[in-house]
Amino acid sequence: MVHALAVLHAPLRLSLSKPKDQSHVTTKATYRREDPDARRASLIEACARVLAREGVAGASVRAIALEGGVSPGLIGHYFGGVDALIASTYAQVEARVATALDEAVAAAGPDPRARLDAYVSASLLPPIADSDLLSTWIAFWSLVRARPEIAALHDEQYGRFRADLEKLLTENGVKQAALRQTAIAITALVDGLWLELCLSPETFAEGEAAAIARSGLSALISTVR
Repeated sequence: MVHALAVLHAPLRLSLSKPKDQSHVTTKATYRREDPDARRASLIEACARVLAREGVAGASVRAIALEGGVSPGLIGHYFGGVDALIASTYAQVEARVATALDEAVAAAGPDPRARLDAYVSASLLPPIADSDLLSTWIAFWSLVRARPEIAALHDEQYGRFRADLEKLLTENGVKQAALRQTAIAITALVDGLWLELCLSPETFAEGEAAAIARSGLSALISTVR
């Protein structure tokens, strides 16, 4: 996903792992000098961790700056404010999810059904099926109705997911008239399983959620070819 607030010139390895407890820290953080692109990337990583741990209510300029070990003024310098930083973080997290899906399809080889299965299954396997990622998405979802820029990113993300899914469905012989509704149904199936898997992973055996998704996928496309 390309967004004006999320253009980074170097690849980012987004980490949502929880940092060490900083509650005991009473002295000022030690601020590090970095090049601008690295600084933007580190601020996005810090924002993602704060969102995952504390939600939107806790994602203040001060909290994110402390998490990233920087002066609070740098958030305004690089992003114009915390709202723009959160939007950039949303875009970057979504981009990494999209990359994981694309890589899964590429690794599946040329067979159309294998490619479709890989696309659907990838959302239910690491690194996408992750409780920290769920916490971050919940924070983002809470902003969809309140922040137009987040709503636009959300619509773009889901629109691209369905467009990619429709392309794969076409390769599997699904009729043109049925593409849109079938893609929406599969998206709903995957979202529901992903949410349950992230909330209650002990409910599923290893790989079971992906297997359920593939079974549901078979049932759906068997009626629209």
